[in-house]
Amino acid sequence: MNYLFKILLVDDKPENIVALQNMLEAEKRVFVTATNGNDALRELLKHDDIGLVMLDVQMPDMDGFEVASLIKANPKTKHVAIIFVTAINKETRYVLKGFEEGAVDYLAKPLDVQVTRAKVSVFERLYCYQQELKQAIKAKEEVNAQLERFMYTVAHDLKSPLSGVFSLIDYIQTFPEIQASPQVQEYMRLCMEAVNHLNGMIASILDYSRTATYQQKTEPVDTGELARQIVQLLYPPPHIDIHIATALPVVTTNRLKLHQVFQNFISNAIKHNDKPKGQIEIGFSGLHEGYYSFFVKDNGPGIALADHERIFKLFETAGSDQVNPANSGVGLNIVKLFVEERGGKISVDSRPGEGSTFHFTWPA
Repeated sequence: MNYLFKILLVDDKPENIVALQNMLEAEKRVFVTATNGNDALRELLKHDDIGLVMLDVQMPDMDGFEVASLIKANPKTKHVAIIFVTAINKETRYVLKGFEEGAVDYLAKPLDVQVTRAKVSVFERLYCYQQELKQAIKAKEEVNAQLERFMYTVAHDLKSPLSGVFSLIDYIQTFPEIQASPQVQEYMRLCMEAVNHLNGMIASILDYSRTATYQQKTEPVDTGELARQIVQLLYPPPHIDIHIATALPVVTTNRLKLHQVFQNFISNAIKHNDKPKGQIEIGFSGLHEGYYSFFVKDNGPGIALADHERIFKLFETAGSDQVNPANSGVGLNIVKLFVEERGGKISVDSRPGEGSTFHFTWPA
């Protein structure tokens, strides 16, 4: 833990402050002092990184209970831990009043040196853990922001060439050779359908990247129909047989994110399959504690146990990735972010030569 721990000592008697500071001196600790309630509140607002307040109860003008109440009422300071330190008011009703005003502990004078140091050390560790958590959340938010900017850039850059592809296909369909062949006309129809679907996805990505998370559109999504659309647009080769369960649920969610999760798993199952007869199953294993459990199972090459966690990290792939050596190792990491930002979980069951089953949960 490399964080400084700043402690505010509040007592109307300076000699008590000096004694308490001498008792608590330690590496990476910084002390701020105040001799009355008003000064204590000013110091708290001046130093936004104070992790603990050691607060005397019996002070003139404004007692410790009033100071604690004001600290907890202010959004900028309400998170700060408070320990009351007092030589009087040891009765249960006063102790309970202290906790009601927001204190997390209550120390009676004369202070036991070992107990006081131990309790302050506990709050110091908690403070450092909180700072580490804040840093982790900040890092995750930065990664998510980078991904959304990347999504916007890619989607925006794809619009122009996609419009060109659409126009070209539309023009080719007028050729007499195309008009004379029903089979080629069907292929052209499928191409146009795929281009239109991709155009819709790009529009959704652009809309998503411009919109704050809390404003993003949710809609009922038939996950069975979603899976069928994805399979159709991926054009799996003839030797790959894909079975989609008939009882997949309807989920009210952001369609784009769920589409990307399903598409990544299904696409991987197709392109990595090394069997003469590929088998892929898309299914649903129930609803538990407000989350639907989905899976995509294949009979492909499988993944070594040592790689089960690694494949979800950025730029990591399973083993040598002999089936598709050009694989970048980005997709599963993004899928993991999409699932976990909604409170879901993602995992894989696999053994080399026995295929893989990817599981993920999604809020109902």
